Amino acid sequence: MTIPSENRPPLPPFTRETAIQKVRMAEDGWNSRDPVRVSLVYTEDSQWRNRAEFPRGRAQIVEFLTRKWARELDYRLIKELWAFADNRIAVRFAYEWRDDAGNWFRSYGNENWEFDERGLMQKRYASINDLSIKEADRLFHWPQGRRPDDHPGLSELGL
Repeated sequence: MTIPSENRPPLPPFTRETAIQKVRMAEDGWNSRDPVRVSLVYTEDSQWRNRAEFPRGRAQIVEFLTRKWARELDYRLIKELWAFADNRIAVRFAYEWRDDAGNWFRSYGNENWEFDERGLMQKRYASINDLSIKEADRLFHWPQGRRPDDHPGLSELGL
């Protein structure tokens, strides 16, 4: 995996506008479900806590995301800015997915992010809870990939 030498704007320190932009870029990347693409916005030695897993570095991030999206089918994610300061952003998120038996879930969580001077994420701490839902209760219905700009966000959906 090559290390991008360029910056990943927007760069810290973040304003409200640039923090919102960074959050949407992260959402778009994760909705691509492309582990390599997603890994390139993290530092080479990025540290994660995701549930009970602790990936370190891009190679482990790619392995983690590959396993995740093989298990979490029809994945659709919405992220929303919660707070920001200097080189840190806090987000809340929800995503819907189904398992291979056709059971649907909505996973809720919070993430704390820390960025380096190039705008690469060097730390990501995620806390996540899963809720079993009926297929009829799904709220995320866009085609696989990027959430359309006119699709409601978490606050508009009451989540």
